[in-house]
Amino acid sequence: MIALTLAEITAAVGGDLRVAGEHTAATVVDGVVDTDSRNMVPGSIFVAKPGAETDGHRFVGAAVEAGAALAIVEHVVDVAVSQIIVPDAVAALGALAKDVVARVRAGGDLRIVGITGSNGKTTTKNFLARILEDEGETVAPVNSFNNEVGAPVTMLRLTHSTRFLVSEFGAAAPGSIAHLAGLVEPDVAVVLMVGLAHAGGFGGIEETAKAKAELVAAAKTSGTAVLNIDDARVAAMQQLARDRGLRVVGFGQSSAADVQAHDIVVTASGTTCEIEAGGERIPLHLRVLGAHHITNALAAIAAAGVLGVPLADAVARLETVEIAERWRMQPLGNDRVRIINDAYNASPDSMAAALRTLAQITAPEERTVAVLGAMSELGEAAGEEHDRIGLLAVRLNIQRIVVVGPEARRLYLSAVGEGSWDSEAVHLPDQDAAFEYLRTELRDGDRVLVKSSNSVGLRHLGDRLGELFS
Repeated sequence: MIALTLAEITAAVGGDLRVAGEHTAATVVDGVVDTDSRNMVPGSIFVAKPGAETDGHRFVGAAVEAGAALAIVEHVVDVAVSQIIVPDAVAALGALAKDVVARVRAGGDLRIVGITGSNGKTTTKNFLARILEDEGETVAPVNSFNNEVGAPVTMLRLTHSTRFLVSEFGAAAPGSIAHLAGLVEPDVAVVLMVGLAHAGGFGGIEETAKAKAELVAAAKTSGTAVLNIDDARVAAMQQLARDRGLRVVGFGQSSAADVQAHDIVVTASGTTCEIEAGGERIPLHLRVLGAHHITNALAAIAAAGVLGVPLADAVARLETVEIAERWRMQPLGNDRVRIINDAYNASPDSMAAALRTLAQITAPEERTVAVLGAMSELGEAAGEEHDRIGLLAVRLNIQRIVVVGPEARRLYLSAVGEGSWDSEAVHLPDQDAAFEYLRTELRDGDRVLVKSSNSVGLRHLGDRLGELFS
């Protein structure tokens, strides 16, 4: 974090300062800000976030032992450290992030990109950060830090020399994106897609679309909306953007897009296409597996172009990216048995895209194996969507369908009903049973996809299979 006095931090969060030791209100703090005591280093600020399972106030002592110089708390803690008492620690974290972003913005040439969408946020964030880091100091989230804690923690990593902040915004509920984007007012608002991921929590896909549009509504009035023209619900946000005076840059395969992809070819070594923008046409070989990641690449290229990065430079930097992120289309195993661990998360759209990729990259003499778990947070659509994925797996001629866990049983029944029988589809109760089955079932020439929602945890099964065949 940038250097601030305890008095300045107290004013930013609207709290009550209690100094300890040799500290005064003029004492300067400039360390890490986090809610995890394990991340503390000398000079850090520990935010004691209450939680459903544990309470951050219990870890103030551990944070101080690790070097924390200040604790932001909701009640005084009996630990020898300066404390700022606030009504809501998470709200205080956001308020501090907003203050720091405003200070850095006022003192330099900071440009901010906000990214949202039902799928692809983290991959696009990583793609864009890779492009921008060669232009200047860039701050982007670690993993999927996109909620009311992760997004502000990322913002608080800014320094006065930071040129680019790439923020990823998830939506836990209506208003979530409006709140998070409101902390920074992005110069560039990127909306990737509107799908059924988390639709159960919003009451349907149209409500999800309204939530994603909150980013466009929160962008700076002098800014730019970068929108996926191939997605009708995202394309409809052009009107909102123009009503607010934003410039609109579209990306996609449509001829109406400003940044387009042509001639997409998916192989086991990556995905190739031609990128067209601004009258230029340049080939891209993306090492990340899957045609759906071309959409994420287009979004990153379009946002980078808004920030002044030439198309050729953006493409060249993307070609250095080997994986989108751990557990996202991550190649594991060996040449004999290739594991694709894509089980960080799953929605109907991303599940379908991953299955299509598996079918596309498997040669005729090789065998496709899909290890599938449940898709969570789909609400009333859960049964129908699991049915649809089971049907798709059979229609793509996936030769072994291994369904794991009771929540995904309907997917298995759908596959069997569509004609996957005689051990072509199996249902296993848990990861251990699946591992024991697969260690004897898998053979040379198998191409194996592991895919589920994060809560199901099949990413760990993917790792175990990767180690088994490394």
